[in-house]
Amino acid sequence: MKPASPEDVRGIEAEEGRDSLLTPRQQRVLQLRLTGCSQQEVAEMLGTTRSNISILEKRAHQNIACAERTLAQWMMIRAPISLKAKAGTDVFDLPKMIFEAADERSIRLPVTSLDIIVQLQRKAPRLFKKRDLQQDAEIFVTEEGEILVET
Repeated sequence: MKPASPEDVRGIEAEEGRDSLLTPRQQRVLQLRLTGCSQQEVAEMLGTTRSNISILEKRAHQNIACAERTLAQWMMIRAPISLKAKAGTDVFDLPKMIFEAADERSIRLPVTSLDIIVQLQRKAPRLFKKRDLQQDAEIFVTEEGEILVET
């Protein structure tokens, strides 16, 4: 086996040292913005321009959104229960469908029908019009009873 070059070692160390999708500067900007500081105030505190702070904040939010999507995809991959629900399905029929899918896999979900309905409406509010699904959806459920929806 060939020994690692200095460039390889630096690359590995850089990867190992990065435990967040946010840079320290992005973290600081978000912290200051959450305390109520304007972008201009943050720029003055950090010795940069408001435009630069705007870009840092925008990229931080993009990185957070990417991380959230990645986590949702991972949860879908590891969810033992998945089912397809057709457009027009009544929201009150979905818990029964989910519990039947869980029973087929001998999984006892620690949630109630109401918990499932509330999660569905919170995770995919635009998916429902009154009580009906507006489009086909794939519903994933973890053993802990967490619901994820993909349309």
